[in-house]
Amino acid sequence: MSENRKPLLGFVSKVPSGTALGNSGKTHCPLCMGLFKAPRLLPCLHTVCTTCLEQLEPFSVVDLRGGDSDTSSEGSIFQELKPPSELKPPSLQPQIGILCPVCDAQVDLPMGGVKALTIDHLAMNDVMLESLRGEGQGLVCDLCSDREVEKRCQTCKANLCHFCCQAHRRQRKTTYHTMVDLKDLKGYSRIGKPILCSAHPAEELRLFCELCDRPVCRDCVVGEHREHPCDFTSNVIHKHGDSVRELLKGTQPHVEALEEALDQIKRMNGALQQRVEAVAANVRTFSEGYIKAIEEHRDKLLKQLEDIRVHKENSLQLQKAQLEQLLADMRTGVEFTEHLLTSGSDLEILITKGVVVERLRKLNKVEYSARPGVNDKICFSPQEKAGLCHGYEVYGTINTKEVDPAKCVLQGEDLHKAREKQTASFTLLCKDAMGESMGRGGDNVQVAVVPKDKKDSPIRTMVQDNKDGTYSVSFTPKEPGVYTVWVCIKEQHVQGSPFTMTVRRKHRPHAGVFHCCTFCSSGGQKTARCACGGTMPGGYLGCGHGHKGHPGRPHWSCCGKFNEKSECTWVGGQSTPRSLLRTVAL
Repeated sequence: MSENRKPLLGFVSKVPSGTALGNSGKTHCPLCMGLFKAPRLLPCLHTVCTTCLEQLEPFSVVDLRGGDSDTSSEGSIFQELKPPSELKPPSLQPQIGILCPVCDAQVDLPMGGVKALTIDHLAMNDVMLESLRGEGQGLVCDLCSDREVEKRCQTCKANLCHFCCQAHRRQRKTTYHTMVDLKDLKGYSRIGKPILCSAHPAEELRLFCELCDRPVCRDCVVGEHREHPCDFTSNVIHKHGDSVRELLKGTQPHVEALEEALDQIKRMNGALQQRVEAVAANVRTFSEGYIKAIEEHRDKLLKQLEDIRVHKENSLQLQKAQLEQLLADMRTGVEFTEHLLTSGSDLEILITKGVVVERLRKLNKVEYSARPGVNDKICFSPQEKAGLCHGYEVYGTINTKEVDPAKCVLQGEDLHKAREKQTASFTLLCKDAMGESMGRGGDNVQVAVVPKDKKDSPIRTMVQDNKDGTYSVSFTPKEPGVYTVWVCIKEQHVQGSPFTMTVRRKHRPHAGVFHCCTFCSSGGQKTARCACGGTMPGGYLGCGHGHKGHPGRPHWSCCGKFNEKSECTWVGGQSTPRSLLRTVAL
């Protein structure tokens, strides 16, 4: 049963998993798996025995309809759109339904229940043919319903036993009916019984009511269908058959399209499975290789660690042996000298004085370290790159060096001066206690740049670990003034920290041109002037080579400075020679 539908009165039996699903034109019920008995055709075009359908648990369906709505049970549950004044309040009409045991589709039962559903006569015919192919086993006489069938009346389309066949021939009305043995009917495709009218069981359905769109018998035509247009089924079958064929013609392309879509899905599913398996193989290969590389790198690190331990222990043992030997020599000298001074006579002391003094002096000159020659500084840096191992990038290194803040140095041109709103930077070079470069990163470097007059407004700094023992520090001061810079490692100031930095105003670009003289740069304009104050005869207000006021070297026309990369010192508005009009470059 579908997950989104629940019967209110119980559970519905489903076709067992793996069971072949029946359909119209087949001979076996999908529920009981036996030959159809009174098969009923459901709206979903699946066929099930009447008794099997009656055993299904029904559920309640509430249909919202207007009181006078004539909408069929398969139509919409909403009223036809009408003006609000004409709308009638909907009434709740409970309706019983079942679920198709094959496709789980909802089937709204008519007023007569399961027995009011359409009989699948085609399935009944297939059942009869199936029984004939099985030597008539299972067929009983249509008249006595007791004995097995032996013959069939082609005129009455009735299956008869031997006794009923004899009686059939003795009756005057049926004496000349054609009787056929069952074994002679095995090649037939249609041997069904006459379809009788449900309202008039003695009459066969041979007419069709166009108004009611259903087959009727002769008694129906003279009864409730008296005023309806009716005609023989043989006359109307072409029109209705053609309409069904047209509908079938429009449906068949959808079947082909759906089959093609399912085939594509099947192919895509196969391709997906293959792709998943290929990717899974790649993942496994990569993972196995990576695990192997990590394990090999692990073993390499452990061996490196063991080598470091052996080297340090050997160094300690050597230092220990040297110190023990020196201590023994010292004790020997001290004990002999103390014994000589306390127990020896004056002459004995003077006799051995030379040897004792020489030995003690020699011992006193021996240099030794009171501290261990090695340390226990061994650390593991898991995030540091360790190169490639079988083509895989591995991480994690063992380091025996430890940064010494007192040995770290600061480098850079912007250590003590900077410009406002311009990025300043310097470099921190980390070293160990021996003054050697660390050669790796990963240290906790803290930098703070604080204005002296605004200590509660530090500047945002950026510290970049270059992974080689150096750190690039950058910041952008927003205002000129004096700043204090702190650089710390392990909460200890490095060498030269803290220090002060002077931030000057933003570098002022030159407003003029860097030229040899005004005459050349202006193209001989008389009104062009220069901040150097030089002039030329003939009414030229600017400088010229060899003329009065020319400095004799290239300079800036705006401020007169000789350095091309210098900062402009011209101040607009001042009545000085340097506040004159700037030269226009050609």
